[in-house]
Amino acid sequence: MTQTYKLNMSETRHPISAADRQAEIAVLAAMGVHFTNMTGTMRDAYDAMTETTPIAEGVTLEEVDEPQLKGWWVRPQQAPSDRAILFIHGGAYVLGSARAYRGLASQLAIRTGVASFVLDYPLAPEHPFPAAFDAAVAARRWLGERGFGQIALTGDSAGGALAFGAMATEDIRSEVASVVVFSPWIDLALTGASFNDPATYDPIFLPPQILTKAAETYLAGAAPKDGRASPLYDIPKALPPLAIQVGTDELLLDDARRYAAAAAAQGGKVQLDIYEGLHHVFQRSVMELQGARHALDAAAVFMKCHWR
Repeated sequence: MTQTYKLNMSETRHPISAADRQAEIAVLAAMGVHFTNMTGTMRDAYDAMTETTPIAEGVTLEEVDEPQLKGWWVRPQQAPSDRAILFIHGGAYVLGSARAYRGLASQLAIRTGVASFVLDYPLAPEHPFPAAFDAAVAARRWLGERGFGQIALTGDSAGGALAFGAMATEDIRSEVASVVVFSPWIDLALTGASFNDPATYDPIFLPPQILTKAAETYLAGAAPKDGRASPLYDIPKALPPLAIQVGTDELLLDDARRYAAAAAAQGGKVQLDIYEGLHHVFQRSVMELQGARHALDAAAVFMKCHWR
């Protein structure tokens, strides 16, 4: 069901199919087994889980390892030279890597026909706030300096917040054509109703204090409502088209809803898609979930519709 507000915001709820309901149970069970039996560090385990998203056929991979910027290019054949996707990974600012996220980035690259640069940003606690934000801004500037006049920003969870933060940066040669985020974590003050409702079912963040600890680790004493850490509190007046995807089984459901409503109130064009019965960043399960494939298809269509 789709609802439209003030002509510039649409909210669509996508019911879960019977097949996906069963597949979701299997996905979550496999994830539980993975972390129960993990060896090595939590970062190793998180990357191993993320790498289960397959790299799409028809893309080439190229590592970038420069003193001021690191990451991976994921390029489909005949990608245009004047536009790019900047993909910023999640992991609550303490986990995740560009290498592990090449699979998810490739799923967008192959669907859009546009090269995706997956950023490696410095992680906390070794590199606390605002290190990740600064790296996201630097990556957008780096792309602009290399002739990419149009950029689509995308990211999941903490990466979604960094995408929102990078879009507001001024004095950069590239234009942000659109922003597409998955389950964005945009309020490190953790004031959302869904986060604070004991009835919220979230199979990923058990217990919710996982996010509380991650926020404390990243902020390292900084104000949680600083817009560079929590873009919910610093929404730009001029906004590119925004698409936000989130599952109902999420502590962060209301982060997505609140940002969408506030951006629309400021005149932004916002597409909010809520997938019933699906978990945080379900898009990674592209092989298992029809809903994940639908979401990635929709994200690609949104990007393609807004290139200049």
